[in-house]
Amino acid sequence: MKPLSVRSALVYKLLRNPSVVMGLIIVLVMLVVGLAAPLLASVDPIAIDPTARNRFPMAESSHRLDDGTRSTVAHLMGTDSLGRDVYSRVLYGARVSLLVGITVAVVSITLGLAIGLIAGYFPWLDRIVMRIMDGLMAIPAILLAIALVSLSSAGILTVIVAIIVPEIPRVVRLVRSVVLSARHEPYVEAAVTVGTRTLPLLIRHILPNTVAPLIVQGTFICASAILVEAILSFLGIGIPPEIPTWGNIMAEGRQLFRLFPHNILFPGIFLGLTVLAINILGDGLRDVLDPKMEKRA
Repeated sequence: MKPLSVRSALVYKLLRNPSVVMGLIIVLVMLVVGLAAPLLASVDPIAIDPTARNRFPMAESSHRLDDGTRSTVAHLMGTDSLGRDVYSRVLYGARVSLLVGITVAVVSITLGLAIGLIAGYFPWLDRIVMRIMDGLMAIPAILLAIALVSLSSAGILTVIVAIIVPEIPRVVRLVRSVVLSARHEPYVEAAVTVGTRTLPLLIRHILPNTVAPLIVQGTFICASAILVEAILSFLGIGIPPEIPTWGNIMAEGRQLFRLFPHNILFPGIFLGLTVLAINILGDGLRDVLDPKMEKRA
């Protein structure tokens, strides 16, 4: 029997891990829901209909079309206090939440990787950089994000930047620890001995050691960013309320939660399921990619 290649063996291990499979399926479903929101949504998510306010799930309402005729629309998840369809808003909210989560994960890992490689390889620079990172980590992430958002106008870009800043120090510390352990390996010392320049040395010999832990860390950052964005929007200091996000939907429905709980229930389910799936995916990736976890299993 022909032995599997390294890549094929890794894919085989990933597919055998139930956490990876289950988490990946849920995340892919949420991505499809977000991308196909214009096709799956029943009505415009920002369309206000005062005649259909606070309808319970599965209720129907009629809308006048441009040609004068009327059509009946079924609100699968009910409507909010302004008559907007909760189902459509939840679908469009998936686009914003996943956009924020993926963008924050990619940018924070990219910046943290660059800073961590340099800080871990140059001891004189390590002292300066790590004191700055320690100062940022001393402030709770949500409080630092609130402070950064309050300094600028509300918007998606502002929220993304406010969430990225607290996440960078965590990536820097992770990469730095990998660099400190890898720089004393024989193959790195051999590369230094033959005169390999610093940049090729970091990219060819040290950078590959950071790929596995960064993939796992990226999933946790993505889940945390989605949750923080929902918190900021729920507090009214995040993304503007006219943009449908899970946090905004729950914030608008909290005043009438006892009478119409569906305004918070459905976006809360989508938010919790997405964050849980990403965390499960990260746990599965850690079990497969971390040699220590594999030996322990």
